[in-house]
Amino acid sequence: MASLKEMRNRIASVKATQKITKAMQMVAAAKLRRAQEAAEQARPYSQRMAAVIANLAAGVTGDAAPRLLAGTGRDQNHLVIVATADRGLAGGFNTQIVRAAREKIVSLLSAGKDVRIICIGKKGRDQLKRQYGDRFVETFDLSANRVMTLGAAQPIADLVLAEYETGKVDVVTLIYSRYKSVIAQIPTAKQLIPATVEEGAAVIDLGGATYDYEPSEEAILETLLPRNITIQILSALFENNAGFYAAQMSAMDNATRNAGEMINKYTLEYNRSRQAMITKELIEIISGAEAI
Repeated sequence: MASLKEMRNRIASVKATQKITKAMQMVAAAKLRRAQEAAEQARPYSQRMAAVIANLAAGVTGDAAPRLLAGTGRDQNHLVIVATADRGLAGGFNTQIVRAAREKIVSLLSAGKDVRIICIGKKGRDQLKRQYGDRFVETFDLSANRVMTLGAAQPIADLVLAEYETGKVDVVTLIYSRYKSVIAQIPTAKQLIPATVEEGAAVIDLGGATYDYEPSEEAILETLLPRNITIQILSALFENNAGFYAAQMSAMDNATRNAGEMINKYTLEYNRSRQAMITKELIEIISGAEAI
């Protein structure tokens, strides 16, 4: 059984840990509000972009369709972009994204496809490196970006487009965590290339009118589709950022409460041990007095 001094040190150690987890919870809560606002504000632009592309794509068919929309005609070479956080202490946030990525990679490899990987965030890189390190194309560290901007997503989009234009990949899939609420972050796989029309994309009501585009639909799509890839990646980074702080806040709240329970448990054991020692000393003193 531990001595009283050891138990006092253990209680002090848990109290110090509780202060740290409480502070991290408050910091995560403060950052979550800004990250949530950024994610929610990015959604309308992303959805409107999808609606415009959907309406333009409806009038473009056959060989006239841009390659980013029509695809290469093959389904052999896949590029999987795995977006996680650069830091941990957020419960199972990063693990859930990596698990979804592993399931996607395993299913593609089982089907005989060639898979290459781009990792965004240190945690995804660290968890996938041992098993799939030889398939890495590039890894991106976003820890230096205090504020997520278009400049953070642009290098990633440029690399993806370069890989596609050189014919190294046929299909590009982005895996990230979609922010739903403080207690719910949903790992999501979104196909970026060939561009797909989302089911929830709003249809623009033309009111029966017919429009002639200048330049043509094809020329507009040639400009919009590369930009759409950048926007989708940036939107995913916003969603990840909000989900990370929500998960971290919940994890630190649980850690703080667990520390409180441990403190109560150790304090009770300490008081019982201390009372037992006092009782033993009193019995020894009384027994000695009676013997005299």
